Parts: sequence; structure tokens; C-alpha cells
Amino acid sequence: MSTHKYTNELIHASSPYLLQHAHNPVNWRMWSDDILLEAKREDKLLLISIGYSSCHWCHVMEHECFEKEDTAAIMNERFICVKIDREERPDIDQIYMDAVQLLTGRGGWPLNVFTLPDGRPLHGGTYFPKQEWERVLISLSNFYEDKREEAYEFATNLSNGIKKQDQFELGQPSNSRYPDLMELLAKWKLQFDLSWGGYNWSPKFPLPNQWELFMGVHSLGEDDIFKEATYKTLTKMYEGGIFDHLAGGFSRYSTDAFWKVPHFEKMLYDNAQLMSTYAQAYAYYKEPLFKEVVAKIHTFIQADLQSPEGGFYSALDADSEGVEGKYYVWSADELADILEDRAPLFCAYYSVEPSGNWEGENILYRTLSVSKMVELFNLSESKIESEIELCKKLLLLERSKRIAPGLDDKLICSWNALMVKGYAQAYTYCGEEAYKIAAIHSIDYLLSWCLEGKQVYRIQKDSTRSILGFAEDYACLIEALLAVFEATGLEKYAFIAKELMEECIHQFFDEATGLFFFSSAQQQVLITRKIEVNDDVIPASNSILAKCLYRLSYYFELEKYEHMSLQMVDRVFPKMQKFPNGYSNWMQLITWFEKGFTQVIVAGLEAQNWKLKLNQPYRLNTVVLVKQEESKLPLLREKPVSETQTTAWICTNKTCGLPIQSLAKLEEALIR
Repeated sequence: MSTHKYTNELIHASSPYLLQHAHNPVNWRMWSDDILLEAKREDKLLLISIGYSSCHWCHVMEHECFEKEDTAAIMNERFICVKIDREERPDIDQIYMDAVQLLTGRGGWPLNVFTLPDGRPLHGGTYFPKQEWERVLISLSNFYEDKREEAYEFATNLSNGIKKQDQFELGQPSNSRYPDLMELLAKWKLQFDLSWGGYNWSPKFPLPNQWELFMGVHSLGEDDIFKEATYKTLTKMYEGGIFDHLAGGFSRYSTDAFWKVPHFEKMLYDNAQLMSTYAQAYAYYKEPLFKEVVAKIHTFIQADLQSPEGGFYSALDADSEGVEGKYYVWSADELADILEDRAPLFCAYYSVEPSGNWEGENILYRTLSVSKMVELFNLSESKIESEIELCKKLLLLERSKRIAPGLDDKLICSWNALMVKGYAQAYTYCGEEAYKIAAIHSIDYLLSWCLEGKQVYRIQKDSTRSILGFAEDYACLIEALLAVFEATGLEKYAFIAKELMEECIHQFFDEATGLFFFSSAQQQVLITRKIEVNDDVIPASNSILAKCLYRLSYYFELEKYEHMSLQMVDRVFPKMQKFPNGYSNWMQLITWFEKGFTQVIVAGLEAQNWKLKLNQPYRLNTVVLVKQEESKLPLLREKPVSETQTTAWICTNKTCGLPIQSLAKLEEALIR
């Protein structure tokens, strides 16, 4: 028998975020196609509150507002109150985030929006403290009752503003975008923080796709500042408090300019992409530390975010026991008790202060180099490193006794696909067999639950799949399939990718713009069908699809795919010129157009070993493919396979060169 005083409709949800609110006194409803009909029938405003399970400020607002009976009474009387998990319904989140950004100039979560009964937004914001929230509730409902015509006019204008977000200038086709790209990057590089990494502002987000771009353009011979800034960023992120030095894995972002104080939630999508980035960085810089970071992300994922079947959970909360970061921080006294004689060494290494380095507690982060520690403690580097590792094991054991942060255990197709890509690229650039095994196992499991025929589903929870996939899900899944094919040579994944691309075109492609809608025609349209082009913490579905179209055009000799990809860049380029920081993935594609997309095909006895060696160093515009004996792929099928020797071909601009049977000569040819 339930001991809760209140239980609302959310008790029937599968989303961990919605379930967190199931015992609020607010009469929360789940979003459904019928909710607008009900609002119209009752002539009530909708109050739509959007968040996600690991969001700290979502928890704060719940505690301050939604758990309070007096506040809930106002909400229940005057509104139809709807809770939405943004990770389940990014389509709705995008619409109302646009509305709040137009209204206030900023956005974030929790996202709270008041709409007319037909769903058109009237007012909104992010976090509201209790008194302000109650004032907004009363004033909005009174405004709707007293000034109905004005409310409808305002909502109409705001909805028109949302629609204008997806209007695209007719960009002029160009045979050479690269000079324009370099001009944009020349301005972008002025924002680098060359002391602490990232950019010269805070908070600081990892934004891995951007650093991959900068490694890539440097590999093409551009300014050394791109190489320097990327190395600094990846090193400082690892040394900072944004990285969990005990269990591995990165938090979502740093609240300060030094990567020291994180927002403590750990997201699958961040760690998946950072695995890719650090793997590429290891290949590019030959820095053993970056390979070590890949291994530590792998350890974290396996321990904390991998399901028994081989899928990947979504996130770990920032809070435990209602306190942000409590699981991760330490007092100096605690460390002294646990580590005893080793405490001074560990505390110096991880910047521990007697009174705490953050709100009376200590976040572990590094400011001293190992060589400085050698000088301070008169110990060898190997002794210091072994002592620190022993301390970490002791603290990890002690931390395991604490109440852990909440786990969001739903599987999201696009995020799982990012993790698959992370493992595929970790194998490609680091060469560890465990990453290859993980990539194949996880893509096979992902396909087993997210795919029904050619229809992709977004969510799996408790062995039940739900919510039709969005363009993001198709894009990330296609990209993951291509990454596994490129890493392993297993062609079946390339053929599945091509089939899904055809289905994606069928469901999402907009002939008018030459771009892909975020939601399909099968899904409910709210105000407008969004077209996502801005690369954010996850690259835009359109930029991922444009890159996949381009790669598929080479593998399957499909000129129409190449044309579509070029057309997409032309359409988006005017937006890129206005805000280059939001288009890093598109910029990577432009370098492929301008500098050539090179395929190195390797076949025969030592093909896999050649492949692993050829992926050092990292080259932005080159992919090394191993041909299987019975290839059906147009790019590969005519290349002979020998049991006694290894042969390679370099293919650029849809033309393959003469066979090369020496690894040294092949490497020399690639440098040219």
C-alpha cells in the first residue's frame, strides 16, 4: 500500500524524470495527442514544464514549488499541468525553447512554458523561485481571463517568430567554401583561452565536435593555434574537476573558467563523444595521456552506464541525498582518516584544502605536475603514480558506501549510437580489441531493440520500446553503423546504413529547403516542423546526415547523395557566416569537399594491421577501409584479395590509384 499522500498520472510513466514527479501534489499530466483537445474543451491554459532526470535546477524547483501544497493548488485550479521529459520529446522541447529564448534571450532547464489551449506559447522562463512562480501563475491566468484577444494576438506573433527560426536564405552555390571557412575560423580562434583551454568565458562546456574540427583543420596545414588550443583544452579538462578522477567519466560542464567546479551530472552523450575526441587526439598528438582518458571513460561506462544486455543508460544525477555533488566531494579530515600517511601526497596532488576548495568541501582536481610533485616529496615519478593509484582505490571503495546519484536507466537511440561510434573510433585510433568487441556488441543490441523493419524507435525502458524516432535518431544511428563498418570492415553495417538513409529521406526530407525536418510526417506537429541545423552539445541532425550522405555517396557510388550533401551546405552557409561557433560539424564536411575525401582500401594478409598503423596520425579527411574477401560494396568489390600479400589503393575524387604493396610507400604517398 502506498504511503504517499499524493499520486498523479505520472505514476504510469516509464521516464525516470516523470516518475520523480509522480507524488507531487500537482495534478501532472503526461503529454499526449489528446491533451490539446482537453485544454480546448476546458478552456484552460496549459502549463508545460520540461526537464530531465539529472537536472539539478529541476530538482530545486520541484522542491521549492511543485512539492508545496499551496503552490500546487494554484496550478491545479488555473491550468492543465503537463510534465515532459525533454530527452523523450526533443521535438516539443525545441519548440518551447525557441519560444523562451525569443521572450527572454536565454534558455535552459527546467523549461516552464504557459500556452494557449491550442499549444501556442504565451509566456515562459526557466527556474522560478516560489514567490515569483506564484505571482506568474496568478498574473498569467488573470491576463488570459481578462484580455483574451490580446493573449491570442501575442501568442500568434510569438508562434510566427518561432516559424521564422526555420526560414533559410537561398545560399548561392559555390565550388569553393574553404576560403570563407578559413575567414570564419580566423575570427573564431580569437576566442580561445590558451591558458586554461576552452574559450575565454564561463561556464565551459566540453563541445568535443569543435575540437575535432580544430585538429582536422590543423592536419590540413592551418595555423598552429588550432593544435595548441585543442591540446590545452583536452589536457585541462582531464586535470580539472569536470573529470571524475576516481571512477572516470566527465560531468556535463564546468561552472568556472578553470574546469574545476562542475555541474556534477554525467551524461552518456558527453562521454560518448569525448571518447571519440580523445581517441582522435591520441592518434594526432601521440600523447599517452589521451589514450589513458579513453580507457577511463570506457571503465566508467562499463561500471555505471552499461545495461546487462549491452545498451547504455542515459545519465547519472548531479544530486544525491538532495545535495548537488555530495557523492563526489571530500573533506580534508575524511581524506586524512582514510588515507592516513598517504594523505599529504594525495591532497597536494588533487588541490585539497583544509577548509575546502568548494563550499567547504573538496572537489578533486590537479594543478601540480608530476615533476613538481617529485620536487616537493622527493619521490620518483613511478612511486608517486603508484601511491596515487592506491589512494584512488581506497577512496573509490569508500565512495561506494555512499548513497549514489540517481540513474536515468532509459535507453535513447541517438545517444546509444553516439556511444557505439565512440567505441568504433576508440578501436580505430587506439587499437584495443576490447573497443572493437564493445562496438560490435553494442550496435547489434541497439539494432535489436530500436529497429522494426525500417522504422526506428527512440526509447527503450524496461524492455519496452516507445516513441517513433526523430531525425536525430536516424542520423546518429546511420553514423554509428558507418563508424562500425569503417572500423571493422563488416559490410552489413554499411548496407543497413544505406537502407536507413533511404527511409530517413522518405520520412523527413523537405524538398523546399533541401534539408531534413526533425520530426516525421507521422508525428504530431506543434506550431511547425523544426529543421535542426545548429551544432550544439550534440551536432545537428542535418549536419550528421549531410556527412553520412557524402560518405555513402562514395561507398555506394551514388551521385544523388553527394548532390544532396552539397546542397545542404549551400542552404546552411548563410547561417554559418552569422554564427560560426554553432556549425563545427558542417565545417568538417566543407573540408571534405575542398580537400578531398580520401579512402584507403587495404586487402590481404596484413590488412587489419596496416589499417591500425595508417590511422596514426589522425587525418580529418581520410578513412582506411579493410576489404573482406566477398565484398558487395561498389567501392570495394573489384579490388582483389590475396592470401599471401597485402595490397592497398588510395582513392580520391572517385578515382583509385595504382596498387601499393609496401606499407612504407603507402604512408609516404599519404603524406604527399
